[in-house]
Amino acid sequence: MLSKLRLPVLAALATALLSPAAAPASPQASLHVALRPDRLGARSALTVAFQLSDPDGEAGVPPPLRAIAIRLPAGLGVDLEGVATCRAAALRHRGAAGCTASARVGAGHATVEVHAGSQTIPEAVRLTAFRGPASGGRPTLEILGQGSTPLEQRSVSQGVLRPDATPYGSRLTISVPPIPTLGLEPDASFVSFSLTIGSRAGASASGAAIVLPRRCPAGGFPFAARLGFAGGATAAASAEAPCP
Repeated sequence: MLSKLRLPVLAALATALLSPAAAPASPQASLHVALRPDRLGARSALTVAFQLSDPDGEAGVPPPLRAIAIRLPAGLGVDLEGVATCRAAALRHRGAAGCTASARVGAGHATVEVHAGSQTIPEAVRLTAFRGPASGGRPTLEILGQGSTPLEQRSVSQGVLRPDATPYGSRLTISVPPIPTLGLEPDASFVSFSLTIGSRAGASASGAAIVLPRRCPAGGFPFAARLGFAGGATAAASAEAPCP
């Protein structure tokens, strides 16, 4: 996921994504969340997974993804104390080798669809999340996406964590850049992705962790997301993590 957007633009993206006046969307999204371990007060890892589709799209493939706003439940902490920082330019230039392992905060995977004439070709993408430099005092993430075939693309998305309104406590807004494919063909489209952040996310060299609150609201921990696509379409999804 490449990004040439500047981080201040993320505030505008968040406002547009969370506004009820956003353009009607034909893409569809489902959200799954998991906390492991799921003990109240524990240091944990959070997995956020999406499935994306579009009944009106070619072969059911949605438009290219441009932005994601993920709302996290109140009381859920993101502990990055002692974690090194990594700059997007280093990741674009050298991939994961461009940053120290002590800056890693998570990992995951995605599938994108590449258009080739009347066909769509899936590509598996490996995701690695790093702590980025603070923006306006707010924590940031740099998410490296590394494909293999048919594109062998390397890309970096940038996210910023800000406070949010009850029943949520914080909101992670991620800018997703265009992923060029073949000449005269549309950018690649995400159809699924899963990202795990925290101490059980393959980032044992760092102190990154999701800290669960000591109390769980009735019905479980609420999560919500809004996704923005090329052309202005949006999709919304929500999920709850059950109380331990």
